Amino acid sequence: MTQARPRKIVFGLLPWPERQAIGEALRTETVGGLVLLAAAIVALVWANSPWSAAYESIRDFHFGIPALGLDLSVGHWTSDGLLAVFFLVAGIELKRELVLGELRTPATAALPVIAAVCGMAVPATLYVITASAGGGSLDGWAVPMATDIAFALAVLAVISTHLPAALRAFLLTLAVVDDLGAILIIAVFFTGDLNLWALAGAFAGLVLFSALQRFRVRGWWWYAPLGVAIWALMYTSGVHATVAGVAMGLILRTTRDQGEDRSPGARVSHLVHPFSAGVAVPLFALFAAGVGISGAALAKVFTDPEPLAVYVGLVVGKILGVFLGTCLAARFTRARLNPELAWADVFGLAVLAGIGFTVALLLGELSFTDPALTEHVKAAVLLASLTAAALAAVLLRARNRVYKRLYEEEERDEDADGIPDVYQTQTTDDGR
Repeated sequence: MTQARPRKIVFGLLPWPERQAIGEALRTETVGGLVLLAAAIVALVWANSPWSAAYESIRDFHFGIPALGLDLSVGHWTSDGLLAVFFLVAGIELKRELVLGELRTPATAALPVIAAVCGMAVPATLYVITASAGGGSLDGWAVPMATDIAFALAVLAVISTHLPAALRAFLLTLAVVDDLGAILIIAVFFTGDLNLWALAGAFAGLVLFSALQRFRVRGWWWYAPLGVAIWALMYTSGVHATVAGVAMGLILRTTRDQGEDRSPGARVSHLVHPFSAGVAVPLFALFAAGVGISGAALAKVFTDPEPLAVYVGLVVGKILGVFLGTCLAARFTRARLNPELAWADVFGLAVLAGIGFTVALLLGELSFTDPALTEHVKAAVLLASLTAAALAAVLLRARNRVYKRLYEEEERDEDADGIPDVYQTQTTDDGR
């Protein structure tokens, strides 16, 4: 009697090495950005296909957690629930920058911080001017303020083979400050009727969370239930639930104690980042980016005042804000541009900052109550992000060729002399 062979499990759990490989891939900006892009493309194709009714049905399907008194649509679960995980990772990154990174000293932080602040203020101002000129609503002033760190870093990673590492550090610092600004805007301007008891409960939960960190209490069974309770109370309070994610991220310790391989913040970020990049943010994009892209809908971007103001704010406002803010900071303060960078690099980075996807889509949903207007604003965000990515790719590829040529010339000098030519400086037509 022959022994039956064990049947293969379809879609079963992958072996540990494969799971590790996928996790490490999702921790890179390039792969995370590509997954996000794929989710956005699926959403656009699905929402504009004959099966668009199924897309809307799934997005609007309600389910809840009776014990927490929550009953939300799938779309709201992704924006209010899963996106809190993204903001948890953003909060940890912000805490790390404040304690250990570029933001820990005013001298190194001044330039990208001023660039980020100007990169938020100018797009908002251009939105108000453009929308007012067309007689539109000013409610969407915050939409063009946000740069999507995942997409922007992914574009930079794909292009950057010879660009200076300082360019990525500048973009990362700028995007972290940009995220902090977006979080403050959501907390201050997009808070509904406050439930003070729930808000007090959320605050008490955060105090307990901080105490557990302070007394070095370890174990996920303490933090996971507490984190869910804080999130639920924050949502019930009327404050946008993503604020709970960034608050817990800022509380997590990012410095190592003696004998620790990693800080709690680094451990949580390492564990959660693949879920954030591979599940949370793509699912949000899947149910937020599904807008109509017919000729009439795209025409609305350039004819209706609100979507046109969003487009102008992201494409023009980010360039003016980031680039001119950097120039003014270098001219009138003690802050100086990193010697590895040229002003042409900063201009390309300013164009790249016009990619406003995840947080911009969220702010678009929060800013308008009219579903049709919300769809047009989302289309403007998508079109502006595509424009910014294409323009930045052209500019930064040109800069990459310059640095590639410099690298090859240095290699030839080393081969000719046999000694690294580290004491010589080279000047090119672009001033480097």
